[in-house]
Amino acid sequence: MKDGFTIFDTHTHLGEAFHSGRRQSAEQLLRSMDRSGVDRSLVIPFPVVEDHRAAHDEIARAVRAHPGRLAGAACIYPYVPEQEFRSEVRRCREEHGFGALKLQPQYHGLNTFSSRSDFFFETALENRMTVIIHTGSGIPFALPSLAMPAARKYPDLPIVLAHCGGGGVLFEEAIVAAMFCANIYLELSTLLPHQVREVLRHVPSNRLMIGSDLIENTDIEIAKILWLDVVDAQKRHILSATAEKVFGAD
Repeated sequence: MKDGFTIFDTHTHLGEAFHSGRRQSAEQLLRSMDRSGVDRSLVIPFPVVEDHRAAHDEIARAVRAHPGRLAGAACIYPYVPEQEFRSEVRRCREEHGFGALKLQPQYHGLNTFSSRSDFFFETALENRMTVIIHTGSGIPFALPSLAMPAARKYPDLPIVLAHCGGGGVLFEEAIVAAMFCANIYLELSTLLPHQVREVLRHVPSNRLMIGSDLIENTDIEIAKILWLDVVDAQKRHILSATAEKVFGAD
């Protein structure tokens, strides 16, 4: 808890990134959380891993060891055989209790505007999981607007747009997506404080959430919300309440 606020970081990673060589352990993440006053984190595999099953198992071990602090999410290359994809997502839900499924269009190359992506969203819905979609770098597939057809097609499926378009002009496109799709939520990492204020002009705070992505960013992402000139109720939504609703407090 920081300055009287509970903090639920909805975008962290654990394991080894095959594309960058970055390695982050559960111990490193927990030390960062303690230092920054983060109460709970959603932990996601890096977008490119050597073995997605092993990556999920590593996260599951960390969640079991720290159930009050960590929650797990799945992330699988979407072009593995569909049955393998569906089976692994089901395993993550049933055996590990993961509540979210991440898509990283920058590395996965799945066009969510196409019906070819229906299996991805159907699998999440069948397993009662929230979908998280990276937005920003990696366009065109990482455009926030491309999440809108799926959001309209699956209105009972919560969809979180990570990075809220990634700053620049795309954060406004993320705003439009959320304005027209009530099941779209916005995770605000990488946005500047004045951009967060602009988001709040159009999207209610109970559909916004904090994320850090990497531990080096955590203090800055928290501070930009704490220092924002908005009422405490809005800060509470962004810092934890929205995440607890979308990802579950348990």
